[in-house]
Amino acid sequence: MSKTVKKKTNNHESVGIIQLPRKLVAPIGSFLSDQLARLERRAKDVESDDPFRNVGRLNNNASPDTDAEEQFGHARISAVKGELERKIVQTRKALSRIKIGKYGICESCGHMIDTDRLMVYPEATFCIHCEKKREK
Repeated sequence: MSKTVKKKTNNHESVGIIQLPRKLVAPIGSFLSDQLARLERRAKDVESDDPFRNVGRLNNNASPDTDAEEQFGHARISAVKGELERKIVQTRKALSRIKIGKYGICESCGHMIDTDRLMVYPEATFCIHCEKKREK
């Protein structure tokens, strides 16, 4: 866990944050890298399952129930793709924060993200309070 350190310079007190030790963050980075690879593979698989991917399908005279099934399948695939893309972006963001030494620090307020939150959601880049504000 990082600590807040107070330094006295020129009669002013400045507060700096010590980053999490690389030794502790390295396994998280490995986990997130593996997760990113899995998410990217899953996104590719989902893309191939999209019924609208087949360009020649518009030329056939499918029955209305088949067309409705394709519409539903496409909507479902689009929703799953959107969620996967969001997770991919979050995972890449967390990996870049590991590289620059800011993993575990809220992007918004600069406070430490609760370790319980990071254990459940390792790609978190906001503390729970800032995340709640963003969701409103």
